[in-house]
Amino acid sequence: MKLIKNCCLLFLSCTLVLSSCTKVDLYEKDITIPDFRWKSNFQPEFTFSIKDTTSPYQLFLVLRHNEKYDFNNIWITLYSQPPGDTIHKSSFELQLANNEKWLASGMDDIYEHRIKLTDPQYLKAGVYRFRIEQIMREDPLENVMNVGLRVEKK
Repeated sequence: MKLIKNCCLLFLSCTLVLSSCTKVDLYEKDITIPDFRWKSNFQPEFTFSIKDTTSPYQLFLVLRHNEKYDFNNIWITLYSQPPGDTIHKSSFELQLANNEKWLASGMDDIYEHRIKLTDPQYLKAGVYRFRIEQIMREDPLENVMNVGLRVEKK
């Protein structure tokens, strides 16, 4: 019995040590696209707070689509509002595939992209607001399942 107890304590200690070495996620939220048809007027919103100003943060777009998605890229507009500031607008063309394959992790016919939108940067404390708009020529954009935002502490 004592051996089992010691093994459990050793396993728990190893788990804590290993988990403390990994990146700490601050925020990730995914929003389901109705009927997998992303209309340009459907603009998911994301809000999170920054408390720790001593660490840099990096912003990622999370996009999930099925194999029937027709394009190698996606164009989005990201509207961001830092604490106490006005809304900023940035457009991005994000590559999702090359001529051979999707640039994503996949399971069966579903692919998930985590695409870097910013380099690591120090942020001031407060509430940040974001909104994502798809600006592709096809409207609605077919076969997009989820869109999300991920913020990692570096």
